[in-house]
Amino acid sequence: MSTISLSQYLAREEVQHGLDPQLSRLLTGVSEACKNIAWLVHSGALAGVLGLAGSENVQGEDQKKLDIISNDIFVDAVAQTGTVCGMVSEEIPEVIRIADNLPIGPYLICFDPLDGSSNIDINVSIGSIFSVLPAKEAKRDVTDDDFMQTGEHQVAAGYCMYGPQTQLVITLGRGVAMFTLDPKTGTFVLTNEDVKVAREAKEFAINCSNMRHWEAPVKRYVAELLEGKTGVRGKDFNMRWVAAMVAEVHRILQRGGIFMYPRDNRDLSKPGKLRLLYEANPMSFLMENAGAAATNGHQRILTVQPEKIHQRVAVFLGAAEEVETVTSYHAE
Repeated sequence: MSTISLSQYLAREEVQHGLDPQLSRLLTGVSEACKNIAWLVHSGALAGVLGLAGSENVQGEDQKKLDIISNDIFVDAVAQTGTVCGMVSEEIPEVIRIADNLPIGPYLICFDPLDGSSNIDINVSIGSIFSVLPAKEAKRDVTDDDFMQTGEHQVAAGYCMYGPQTQLVITLGRGVAMFTLDPKTGTFVLTNEDVKVAREAKEFAINCSNMRHWEAPVKRYVAELLEGKTGVRGKDFNMRWVAAMVAEVHRILQRGGIFMYPRDNRDLSKPGKLRLLYEANPMSFLMENAGAAATNGHQRILTVQPEKIHQRVAVFLGAAEEVETVTSYHAE
Protein backbone atom coordinates (compact mmCIF):
# COMPACT_ATOMS: atom_id res chain seq x y z
CA MET A 1 0.00 0.00 0.00
CA SER A 2 1.42 3.38 -0.99
CA THR A 3 1.73 6.01 1.71
CA ILE A 4 1.46 9.79 1.48
CA SER A 5 3.61 11.89 3.78
CA LEU A 6 2.60 15.29 5.12
CA SER A 7 5.03 17.01 2.74
CA GLN A 8 3.60 15.08 -0.22
CA TYR A 9 0.06 15.94 0.88
CA LEU A 10 0.89 19.64 1.09
CA ALA A 11 2.65 19.55 -2.30
CA ARG A 12 -0.48 17.98 -3.79
CA GLU A 13 -2.61 20.71 -2.21
CA GLU A 14 -0.36 23.32 -3.83
CA VAL A 15 -0.89 21.78 -7.27
CA GLN A 16 -4.58 20.87 -7.00
CA HIS A 17 -5.96 23.70 -4.87
CA GLY A 18 -3.41 26.50 -5.11
CA LEU A 19 -2.22 26.19 -1.52
CA ASP A 20 0.26 28.99 -0.83
CA PRO A 21 3.78 27.46 -0.62
CA GLN A 22 4.47 29.75 2.34
CA LEU A 23 1.49 28.28 4.21
CA SER A 24 2.77 24.83 3.30
CA ARG A 25 6.17 25.74 4.77
CA LEU A 26 4.53 27.08 7.93
CA LEU A 27 2.58 23.86 8.47
CA THR A 28 5.75 21.86 7.93
CA GLY A 29 7.44 23.97 10.61
CA VAL A 30 4.54 23.31 12.98
CA SER A 31 4.85 19.57 12.31
CA GLU A 32 8.55 19.68 13.15
CA ALA A 33 7.79 21.42 16.44
CA CYS A 34 5.25 18.73 17.23
CA LYS A 35 7.79 15.97 16.54
CA ASN A 36 10.23 17.54 18.99
CA ILE A 37 7.54 17.97 21.65
CA ALA A 38 6.37 14.38 21.08
CA TRP A 39 9.89 13.09 21.79
CA LEU A 40 10.01 15.00 25.08
CA VAL A 41 6.50 13.87 26.09
CA HIS A 42 7.34 10.24 25.40
CA SER A 43 10.67 10.54 27.22
CA GLY A 44 9.04 12.11 30.29
CA ALA A 45 11.13 11.76 33.44
CA LEU A 46 14.05 10.46 31.37
CA ALA A 47 14.29 13.91 29.73
CA GLY A 48 13.80 15.76 33.03
CA VAL A 49 10.70 17.58 31.79
CA LEU A 50 8.12 16.59 34.41
CA GLY A 51 6.92 18.73 37.31
CA LEU A 52 6.14 22.39 37.93
CA ALA A 53 8.23 25.24 36.57
CA GLY A 54 7.48 27.51 39.55
CA SER A 55 5.74 30.16 37.45
CA GLU A 56 2.27 31.08 36.15
CA ASN A 57 0.99 31.82 32.65
CA VAL A 58 -1.16 34.79 31.65
CA GLN A 59 -4.26 32.94 32.89
CA GLY A 60 -2.83 32.61 36.40
CA GLU A 61 -2.37 28.86 35.94
CA ASP A 62 0.71 27.05 37.25
CA GLN A 63 3.10 26.32 34.41
CA LYS A 64 4.68 22.91 34.05
CA LYS A 65 8.27 22.60 32.84
CA LEU A 66 6.98 21.04 29.64
CA ASP A 67 4.62 24.00 29.05
CA ILE A 68 7.58 26.38 28.87
CA ILE A 69 9.79 24.02 26.89
CA SER A 70 7.01 23.32 24.36
CA ASN A 71 6.36 27.04 23.95
CA ASP A 72 10.02 27.69 23.19
CA ILE A 73 10.06 24.86 20.64
CA PHE A 74 6.94 26.16 18.92
CA VAL A 75 8.11 29.78 18.80
CA ASP A 76 11.52 28.86 17.40
CA ALA A 77 10.23 26.38 14.81
CA VAL A 78 7.58 28.78 13.50
CA ALA A 79 9.87 31.82 13.44
CA GLN A 80 12.50 29.90 11.46
CA THR A 81 10.02 29.26 8.61
CA GLY A 82 10.00 32.97 7.68
CA THR A 83 6.27 32.76 7.00
CA VAL A 84 4.75 34.68 9.94
CA CYS A 85 5.01 38.22 11.25
CA GLY A 86 3.53 37.57 14.70
CA MET A 87 2.42 34.90 17.14
CA VAL A 88 0.13 34.50 20.13
CA SER A 89 0.79 31.77 22.70
CA GLU A 90 -1.16 30.73 25.77
CA GLU A 91 2.09 30.90 27.73
CA ILE A 92 3.06 34.49 26.82
CA PRO A 93 1.02 37.57 27.92
CA GLU A 94 1.78 39.74 24.88
CA VAL A 95 2.02 39.27 21.12
CA ILE A 96 5.29 37.60 20.09
CA ARG A 97 7.19 39.49 17.39
CA ILE A 98 9.72 38.04 14.98
CA ALA A 99 13.39 38.79 15.66
CA ASP A 100 14.96 41.40 13.38
CA ASN A 101 17.47 38.89 12.02
CA LEU A 102 14.72 36.58 10.72
CA PRO A 103 12.49 37.06 7.66
CA ILE A 104 8.77 37.61 8.08
CA GLY A 105 5.80 36.39 6.07
CA PRO A 106 2.09 37.01 5.42
CA TYR A 107 0.64 34.91 8.25
CA LEU A 108 -0.16 35.10 11.95
CA ILE A 109 -0.28 32.04 14.17
CA CYS A 110 -1.98 31.43 17.52
CA PHE A 111 -1.20 28.32 19.55
CA ASP A 112 -1.54 26.46 22.79
CA PRO A 113 1.84 24.71 22.83
CA LEU A 114 0.73 22.08 25.33
CA ASP A 115 -2.96 21.49 25.99
CA GLY A 116 -3.96 19.38 28.99
CA SER A 117 -1.05 20.25 31.26
CA SER A 118 -2.68 18.57 34.27
CA ASN A 119 -2.23 15.25 32.45
CA ILE A 120 1.53 15.57 31.87
CA ASP A 121 2.74 13.94 35.06
CA ILE A 122 0.14 11.14 35.02
CA ASN A 123 0.97 10.00 31.45
CA VAL A 124 -2.44 10.76 29.93
CA SER A 125 -2.91 12.13 26.40
CA ILE A 126 -2.03 15.80 25.82
CA GLY A 127 -1.47 17.87 22.70
CA SER A 128 -0.71 21.10 20.86
CA ILE A 129 -3.32 23.31 19.12
CA PHE A 130 -2.72 25.92 16.42
CA SER A 131 -4.63 28.42 14.27
CA VAL A 132 -3.29 30.29 11.22
CA LEU A 133 -4.70 33.69 10.20
CA PRO A 134 -3.79 35.96 7.28
CA ALA A 135 -1.93 39.12 8.29
CA LYS A 136 -3.48 42.31 6.99
CA GLU A 137 0.06 43.29 6.09
CA ALA A 138 3.43 41.65 6.69
CA LYS A 139 5.11 43.88 9.28
CA ARG A 140 7.36 43.51 12.28
CA ASP A 141 5.44 45.75 14.65
CA VAL A 142 2.34 43.52 14.98
CA THR A 143 -0.08 44.37 17.77
CA ASP A 144 -3.08 42.75 19.44
CA ASP A 145 -5.32 44.44 16.86
CA ASP A 146 -3.81 42.38 14.05
CA PHE A 147 -5.21 39.25 15.71
CA MET A 148 -8.73 40.61 16.20
CA GLN A 149 -10.18 38.47 13.40
CA THR A 150 -13.11 36.06 13.68
CA GLY A 151 -12.43 32.36 13.26
CA GLU A 152 -13.97 32.47 9.79
CA HIS A 153 -10.73 34.10 8.60
CA GLN A 154 -8.59 31.07 9.48
CA VAL A 155 -6.68 29.61 6.54
CA ALA A 156 -5.49 26.53 8.44
CA ALA A 157 -5.86 25.00 11.88
CA GLY A 158 -5.21 21.78 13.68
CA TYR A 159 -3.71 19.96 16.59
CA CYS A 160 -1.17 17.28 17.40
CA MET A 161 -2.06 14.65 20.00
CA TYR A 162 0.66 12.92 21.97
CA GLY A 163 -0.89 9.61 22.98
CA PRO A 164 -0.15 5.96 22.27
CA GLN A 165 0.36 7.29 18.74
CA THR A 166 1.38 10.83 17.82
CA GLN A 167 -1.30 12.13 15.44
CA LEU A 168 -1.44 15.43 13.56
CA VAL A 169 -4.89 16.61 12.44
CA ILE A 170 -5.24 19.59 10.10
CA THR A 171 -7.77 21.45 8.02
CA LEU A 172 -7.12 23.87 5.18
CA GLY A 173 -10.82 24.69 4.95
CA ARG A 174 -11.45 21.73 2.64
CA GLY A 175 -12.20 18.84 4.98
CA VAL A 176 -10.08 17.33 7.73
CA ALA A 177 -7.01 15.13 7.28
CA MET A 178 -5.32 12.95 9.92
CA PHE A 179 -1.65 11.96 9.95
CA THR A 180 0.17 9.46 12.17
CA LEU A 181 3.84 9.81 13.05
CA ASP A 182 5.85 6.80 11.87
CA PRO A 183 8.36 6.23 14.69
CA LYS A 184 10.71 4.40 12.32
CA THR A 185 11.07 7.20 9.78
CA GLY A 186 10.05 10.28 11.80
CA THR A 187 7.51 11.09 9.07
CA PHE A 188 3.86 12.08 9.45
CA VAL A 189 1.89 9.69 7.19
CA LEU A 190 -1.66 10.33 5.96
CA THR A 191 -3.97 7.81 7.65
CA ASN A 192 -7.42 9.38 7.14
CA GLU A 193 -8.02 11.88 4.37
CA ASP A 194 -11.70 12.62 4.92
CA VAL A 195 -12.63 12.71 8.59
CA LYS A 196 -16.38 13.07 9.21
CA VAL A 197 -18.50 13.42 12.35
CA ALA A 198 -22.01 11.95 12.38
CA ARG A 199 -24.94 14.28 13.16
CA GLU A 200 -26.21 11.95 15.89
CA ALA A 201 -24.33 10.95 19.02
CA LYS A 202 -24.59 8.79 22.12
CA GLU A 203 -21.55 10.10 23.97
CA PHE A 204 -20.86 13.38 25.75
CA ALA A 205 -17.94 14.97 27.59
CA ILE A 206 -18.28 17.55 30.34
CA ASN A 207 -16.81 18.11 33.80
CA CYS A 208 -19.81 17.25 35.95
CA SER A 209 -18.06 18.38 39.13
CA ASN A 210 -19.01 21.92 38.04
CA MET A 211 -22.71 21.11 37.67
CA ARG A 212 -23.81 23.26 40.59
CA HIS A 213 -22.28 26.31 38.85
CA TRP A 214 -23.82 25.77 35.38
CA GLU A 215 -26.46 27.94 33.82
CA ALA A 216 -29.99 26.52 33.58
CA PRO A 217 -29.86 25.47 29.87
CA VAL A 218 -26.77 23.33 30.46
CA LYS A 219 -28.25 21.73 33.57
CA ARG A 220 -31.39 20.89 31.62
CA TYR A 221 -29.49 19.43 28.67
CA VAL A 222 -27.14 17.25 30.74
CA ALA A 223 -30.00 16.09 32.98
CA GLU A 224 -31.81 14.85 29.87
CA LEU A 225 -28.71 12.98 28.72
CA LEU A 226 -28.33 11.33 32.12
CA GLU A 227 -31.98 10.22 32.12
CA GLY A 228 -31.17 8.01 29.12
CA LYS A 229 -33.90 5.78 27.73
CA THR A 230 -36.26 6.72 30.54
CA GLY A 231 -36.14 10.41 29.63
CA VAL A 232 -37.20 12.66 26.76
CA ARG A 233 -34.17 11.71 24.63
CA GLY A 234 -35.21 8.08 24.58
CA LYS A 235 -31.67 6.65 24.42
CA ASP A 236 -28.75 6.04 26.73
CA PHE A 237 -25.61 8.20 26.60
CA ASN A 238 -22.07 7.45 27.75
CA MET A 239 -20.00 10.14 29.48
CA ARG A 240 -16.26 10.74 29.06
CA TRP A 241 -13.83 13.33 30.44
CA VAL A 242 -10.09 13.39 29.72
CA ALA A 243 -9.39 16.98 30.85
CA ALA A 244 -7.51 17.77 27.64
CA MET A 245 -9.38 19.47 24.79
CA VAL A 246 -7.18 17.78 22.18
CA ALA A 247 -8.12 14.31 23.43
CA GLU A 248 -11.82 15.21 23.70
CA VAL A 249 -11.91 16.59 20.13
CA HIS A 250 -9.89 13.67 18.78
CA ARG A 251 -12.39 11.21 20.22
CA ILE A 252 -15.25 13.07 18.56
CA LEU A 253 -13.47 13.06 15.19
CA GLN A 254 -12.89 9.32 15.55
CA ARG A 255 -16.25 8.14 16.87
CA GLY A 256 -18.61 11.08 17.35
CA GLY A 257 -20.10 12.79 20.38
CA ILE A 258 -20.28 16.26 21.93
CA PHE A 259 -17.77 18.14 24.10
CA MET A 260 -18.86 20.96 26.40
CA TYR A 261 -17.03 23.51 28.50
CA PRO A 262 -19.77 26.02 29.40
CA ARG A 263 -19.48 29.27 31.28
CA ASP A 264 -20.55 29.05 34.90
CA ASN A 265 -21.56 31.29 37.77
CA ARG A 266 -18.30 31.29 39.73
CA ASP A 267 -16.91 34.34 37.92
CA LEU A 268 -19.47 36.24 35.86
CA SER A 269 -16.71 38.36 34.30
CA LYS A 270 -15.46 35.28 32.42
CA PRO A 271 -17.65 34.10 29.51
CA GLY A 272 -15.98 30.68 29.64
CA LYS A 273 -12.83 28.73 30.44
CA LEU A 274 -11.31 27.98 27.02
CA ARG A 275 -9.51 30.59 24.96
CA LEU A 276 -11.06 31.78 21.71
CA LEU A 277 -8.02 32.39 19.48
CA TYR A 278 -5.95 29.28 20.11
CA GLU A 279 -8.41 26.70 21.46
CA ALA A 280 -12.03 27.33 20.47
CA ASN A 281 -11.45 28.78 16.99
CA PRO A 282 -9.12 26.10 15.61
CA MET A 283 -11.18 23.27 17.07
CA SER A 284 -14.40 24.80 15.75
CA PHE A 285 -12.82 25.18 12.29
CA LEU A 286 -11.92 21.48 12.38
CA MET A 287 -15.41 20.53 13.53
CA GLU A 288 -17.22 22.44 10.82
CA ASN A 289 -14.91 21.01 8.17
CA ALA A 290 -15.77 17.53 9.43
CA GLY A 291 -19.52 18.18 9.18
CA ALA A 292 -19.99 18.92 12.88
CA ALA A 293 -20.90 22.15 14.69
CA ALA A 294 -19.52 24.48 17.34
CA THR A 295 -21.23 27.30 19.27
CA ASN A 296 -20.80 29.25 22.50
CA GLY A 297 -24.40 28.43 23.37
CA HIS A 298 -25.71 31.40 21.40
CA GLN A 299 -23.80 31.71 18.10
CA ARG A 300 -21.25 29.96 15.93
CA ILE A 301 -17.88 30.24 17.63
CA LEU A 302 -16.30 31.16 14.28
CA THR A 303 -18.40 34.36 14.22
CA VAL A 304 -17.42 35.54 17.71
CA GLN A 305 -15.50 38.81 17.39
CA PRO A 306 -12.36 38.71 19.55
CA GLU A 307 -11.63 41.74 21.71
CA LYS A 308 -8.37 40.59 23.31
CA ILE A 309 -5.81 37.93 22.50
CA HIS A 310 -6.46 35.74 25.56
CA GLN A 311 -10.25 36.06 25.44
CA ARG A 312 -12.29 33.20 26.89
CA VAL A 313 -15.43 31.65 25.47
CA ALA A 314 -17.94 28.92 26.30
CA VAL A 315 -17.69 25.89 24.00
CA PHE A 316 -20.21 23.33 22.75
CA LEU A 317 -18.81 21.33 19.84
CA GLY A 318 -19.32 18.03 18.05
CA ALA A 319 -22.29 16.16 16.60
CA ALA A 320 -24.48 18.78 14.90
CA GLU A 321 -27.76 17.42 16.29
CA GLU A 322 -26.55 17.65 19.89
CA VAL A 323 -24.92 21.07 19.48
CA GLU A 324 -28.13 22.39 17.91
CA THR A 325 -30.17 21.00 20.82
CA VAL A 326 -28.12 22.52 23.64
CA THR A 327 -27.85 25.81 21.73
CA SER A 328 -31.63 25.93 21.31
CA TYR A 329 -32.03 25.52 25.08
CA HIS A 330 -29.92 28.66 25.56
CA ALA A 331 -32.18 30.52 23.10
CA GLU A 332 -35.26 29.50 25.07
